[in-house]
Amino acid sequence: MMLTVLVVDDEALARARLRTLLGDCVGPSAEVIGEAANAVQAMAALQHQPCDLVLLDIHMPGTDGVALAGSMARLPSPPSVVFVTAHAEHAVQAFEVSAVDYLTKPVRLERLQQALQKVERIVHTVKGPAPDLTEKTLIIQDRGRTERVPLAEVLYLKAELKYVTVRTASRSYILDGSLNDLEDRYAHQFMRIHRNALIARRAIRTLEKHFDPEEGEGWAVRLTGIDEVLAVSRRQLSAVREAILGAQRIKPGIDSRLMEIAKARKIEI
Repeated sequence: MMLTVLVVDDEALARARLRTLLGDCVGPSAEVIGEAANAVQAMAALQHQPCDLVLLDIHMPGTDGVALAGSMARLPSPPSVVFVTAHAEHAVQAFEVSAVDYLTKPVRLERLQQALQKVERIVHTVKGPAPDLTEKTLIIQDRGRTERVPLAEVLYLKAELKYVTVRTASRSYILDGSLNDLEDRYAHQFMRIHRNALIARRAIRTLEKHFDPEEGEGWAVRLTGIDEVLAVSRRQLSAVREAILGAQRIKPGIDSRLMEIAKARKIEI
């Protein structure tokens, strides 16, 4: 398919370079339907002709790119936004307004093509307003890179000193944040099992007896997708049992005695 693109940058040379790069893109290809040097021109262009994507500079005279992205999100048919800027320190702020990607100048053709592919997937799957990606992903900064990790892939969140380990089935990430803040924000998806750990409710596989060399005999959960077990504190044990044996996971008519046996030995779903 061919994506329609509006290029917004206060520097004419920067707009010209993006035009040239877009002309070299394939799979998907792109058609520049207009240019704008500031927020006023950009909004006027979009009201006249909506597009799939806005390539947007952040530092511009008057309204900056982040504020403009917020205004565009309120349009009847909001475009996807990819920020193109020389200032990498604004990456997190950019993703907070649901930018699809963040490119640093000078832009490489390969990275621009990757950004177009992300936009293409959104155009294919989303009808109407663009999804609020900030509520469905964690934003990870690692060695100069900014990466989105879908919450649907996260199995557990574990506090480690000043950081939080974010674990998926395939790898671990380090997130600079507070476990308490994450619990408040995603309580419907994650539950506390220990003072230092949250687990994805959907990923709980078993609750089983566990011996820890430091804490002695206790309980631990095993999650779908990974081999390691995570300790469950005595305070949280009842909540974990309820999550596993709750009405939404138990077939009607299950014998209460079997439930007691499961509690005493090993709970498996």
